[in-house]
Amino acid sequence: MPVTFAADNRLRQEICKERNVKRTSIGVGLLMLAVGLAQAQKITGAGATFPNPIYAKWFQEYSQAHPGVEVNYQSIGSGGGIQQVTKGLVDFGASDMPMTDQALQASPVKLIHIPTVLGADVPAYNVPGAPDIKFSGGVLADIFLGKIQNWNDPAIAKDNPGVSLPDRKIIVVHRSDGSGTSFIWTDYLSKVSKEWNDGPGKGSSINWPVGVGGKGNEGVAGLVRQLPGAIGYVELIYAIQNHISFGAVKNLSGNYVKASIDGVTAAAATAKIPADYRVSITNAPGPDAYPISSFTYLLIPTKINDPSKGKVLKDMLSWIVKSGEGEASQLSFAPLPQDLQDKVLKTVYAIQ
Repeated sequence: MPVTFAADNRLRQEICKERNVKRTSIGVGLLMLAVGLAQAQKITGAGATFPNPIYAKWFQEYSQAHPGVEVNYQSIGSGGGIQQVTKGLVDFGASDMPMTDQALQASPVKLIHIPTVLGADVPAYNVPGAPDIKFSGGVLADIFLGKIQNWNDPAIAKDNPGVSLPDRKIIVVHRSDGSGTSFIWTDYLSKVSKEWNDGPGKGSSINWPVGVGGKGNEGVAGLVRQLPGAIGYVELIYAIQNHISFGAVKNLSGNYVKASIDGVTAAAATAKIPADYRVSITNAPGPDAYPISSFTYLLIPTKINDPSKGKVLKDMLSWIVKSGEGEASQLSFAPLPQDLQDKVLKTVYAIQ
């Protein structure tokens, strides 16, 4: 009997051991499968700082709603985003500046522009007493040209009758990196000032006549806050979140308009949107239009080689249009007009 009991005991131990090995193998297999799926569904992007607040919200929410999907977006500026996506280093880029025909043709990766939201560049300033200051386009151009150097200059005073302007030197702050925000700003200045158009011109990186540079919207906002007398340009949400004063700007109709969702929407209302969505809406007509408004874009490859990644990317883009647009106004961005949303969805569905 003792021998039989010992044999039975050993048999039971062997059976338990075999079951544990099988369970471990199954567990390891499932873990490896989960890791493989997670890796296959990791989406990377880089680019514009202008829309980063809304992108950060969208990408986090999308990832949370889709377990196993990770969206990693680096806010490095439009210039950096264009460079990385054209080299195939990221799955998508982001830019406030539409790529030129030449740049698109030269890109090894063929790209399309997907508009996401509309936003506004604002003249953000740090003036003692924080007075409400209005700016005509010519005055802004002359400030950034270095021709107007003091806050109580007669040209600024003319736009602001009755406002007490300090006798303080103006410190110009601009972007130091390749920037779609800079493109929007200089695109506007080129339309309202012949001297600016014939001089520095428009672009994501230009030779600034005067001033100090900050990296990203965050860097410009930080310098404006730190430097009394400073003026810079940032996307509206950065001025609001950092509690920085920003001025009303004279529009094409002659009205001084302070940046708002409604003002940005009004600027887009009369725009003729081409099939590829690349358009400038700075200095748009309309009594309520905010004149330094713009679309911002995701730059998406026309053909995605990894089918599983392509499926996730297309789903994310359609989610942005169907669900994300409704959240844009929470962060002071204007959603795409409904008819444009419908067109964008068709473009997304056509991606290979």
